Amino acid sequence: MADDTTYDTAAVRAVLDAARAEGRSALTAPEGKLITDAYGIPTPAEGLAESADDAVALADRIGFPVALKIVSPDILHKTDAGGVQVGLNSAAEVRGAFTAIVTNARAYDPGARIKGVQVQQMVPAGGQEVIVGAVTDPTFGKVVAFGLGGVLVEVLKDITFRLAPASRDDALSMLDSIRAAEVLRGVRGGAAVDREALADLVVRVSRLAADFPEVAEVDLNPVFASASGVLAADVRILLSDEPPAERRRYSREEILAAMGRLMQPRSVAVIGASNEQGKIGNSVMRNLIDGGFPGEIHPVNPKSDDILGRKAYKSVTDVPGEVDVAVFAIPAKFVPAALEEVGRKGIPNAVLIPSGFAETGEHELQERIVAIAEEHGTRLLGPNIYGYYSTWQDLCATFCTPYDVKGPVALTSQSGGIGMAILGFARTTRTGVSAIVGLGNKSDVDEDDLLTYFGEDPNTRCIAMHLEDLKDGRAFVEAARATVPKKPVVVLKAGRTAAGAKAAGSHTGALAGDDAVYDDILRQAGVIRAPGLNEMLEYARALPVLPTPQGDNVVIITGAGGSGVLLSDAIVDNGLSLMEIPADLDAAFRRFIPPFGAAGNPVDITGGEPPATYEATIRLGLEDPRIHALVLGYWHTIVTPPMVFAELTARVVEEFRARGIHKPVVASLAGDTEVEQASQYLFEHGVVAYPYTTEKPVAVLGAKYRWARSAGLLT
Repeated sequence: MADDTTYDTAAVRAVLDAARAEGRSALTAPEGKLITDAYGIPTPAEGLAESADDAVALADRIGFPVALKIVSPDILHKTDAGGVQVGLNSAAEVRGAFTAIVTNARAYDPGARIKGVQVQQMVPAGGQEVIVGAVTDPTFGKVVAFGLGGVLVEVLKDITFRLAPASRDDALSMLDSIRAAEVLRGVRGGAAVDREALADLVVRVSRLAADFPEVAEVDLNPVFASASGVLAADVRILLSDEPPAERRRYSREEILAAMGRLMQPRSVAVIGASNEQGKIGNSVMRNLIDGGFPGEIHPVNPKSDDILGRKAYKSVTDVPGEVDVAVFAIPAKFVPAALEEVGRKGIPNAVLIPSGFAETGEHELQERIVAIAEEHGTRLLGPNIYGYYSTWQDLCATFCTPYDVKGPVALTSQSGGIGMAILGFARTTRTGVSAIVGLGNKSDVDEDDLLTYFGEDPNTRCIAMHLEDLKDGRAFVEAARATVPKKPVVVLKAGRTAAGAKAAGSHTGALAGDDAVYDDILRQAGVIRAPGLNEMLEYARALPVLPTPQGDNVVIITGAGGSGVLLSDAIVDNGLSLMEIPADLDAAFRRFIPPFGAAGNPVDITGGEPPATYEATIRLGLEDPRIHALVLGYWHTIVTPPMVFAELTARVVEEFRARGIHKPVVASLAGDTEVEQASQYLFEHGVVAYPYTTEKPVAVLGAKYRWARSAGLLT
């Protein structure tokens, strides 16, 4: 694979500096050749001809057949300009092609600067066309792309992305991530491509983009990949107009210190506290007091001496002692002056509930408060948020419904409406949470700050985040990679169908839509991406309940054949593996089921069986070490009522866990409304269960498996 010592960065720097000095944003083909040579990227032999005689001489030296292409910094789409001719087999053909190409180019753009005509060796027939490129994504910075090339890239859009620079393992995973991966392995007797050479090319392109920030895009399309190696037939490199703005970064230690005081405060000031019901400042005060927050609560209001039985202060600077958090409940226009006082007081966190900032077009006002906060070292949560809950601290710093059920799930949302949906779901399902945090405009504190904190929080075992964008995708990936080995991270990314930011012109840039990049990079970071809000909430609720699987063998035990079929489909859809039941295990299951039942996988015990049959088969599934996870399909009958099934299943699972046997068990319950209570009972006793659905329990199991693999706990 590629090594840093193989790269001639000085040669690339010289080419880029020369192009920038001329004010150009696109490199010519000869300049592209210099750069690919410097990075060891294989391209066909070529040369620049300034006359027809030069072209003939170059063709003789390179060897026929050749291709001719116009070289002009002003003509980016050579084919559209009639500036390309291929398959030229003689000097006469080359001479005629040279004249035609130059004539076409001048007609296409009379003012274009024409440097000459590129004479290029024709790529030998055969091989698979692929595309390798790099693009500057607005969220994640430099990313490398790989997919099928030629016309297929435009028709199928079968392409995958990774952060640049990419490792060898990243590159190899890209070859397997496209839908047409089998084509690269050889189909219908065709030879497989040289995977190592192709992965090496991906690595080199990714390093080129990462090493030079001003390289906005690299587009190699097509690249011909064969059993004998790879060859990039066409190279296109675009430069950015200006370097991206640097975002202020905080160290991990700084983040943990600030977020620790935010989530575990000893003293909270409420700026804009009020005695008047219906005011946000009144609701925040009531929630803090009624929620039982054990720390100090300091109301701040220049027009009151006492608020809800607490001494009120004219200014936050009058509050005695240290304050960890200042919660703002005042109109946006008054925030800058109050924030100055918070900064002078040395308060490390400001929670900005007010709206009226960037979300309403008031960008300058938001920039002003960010500058004030940075000057004083105060971190900003919000603005435009509902506040936040830190249940283990009995802290409810919000104007919304209180919630105090403590548990292992931390939830964040960029939207207030989604935040309240989270709250309602938690209440309905009795999901215990460690925190619910609104992020709003994310003027400062964002997902990577909270992810860093929750990753270390002993009260949090699963983190779920609703987001509409990421301010700093790389910081998020860094935080996710540090967290995923310890606990699952679930993300609901809104805007899945929105058109992504397009980088002008090239295939790579046009394909770098926001969601395609988000999908691949989040997966690369080990994050579980939820397709919808309900899935995010169910994953967050269920993942802490399920033990970590120790292997891939999943067995379905069902009382209904129809459910067994649907559960099997769901297993495949979620990337899980139905166990091939060995003969001895098949015989063991058959001892417990009627002759008209079916062993194999699914194990169909049939619907009329008594509780003893359910219990015996579940016991066998838990006892056999070759089985790693159980999916149960229950069918409501009077013979085995729902709560009887729930209680026996919970009892058996608890018994085995007491013996040290921890296997994930999920259940699908079909029946009358009694199955709702039975499902809730199972959930509360360590079995993830849902009524009226075969898809949801298996999707949750699949999410647990994806996390286990990302965490390195399951190979």
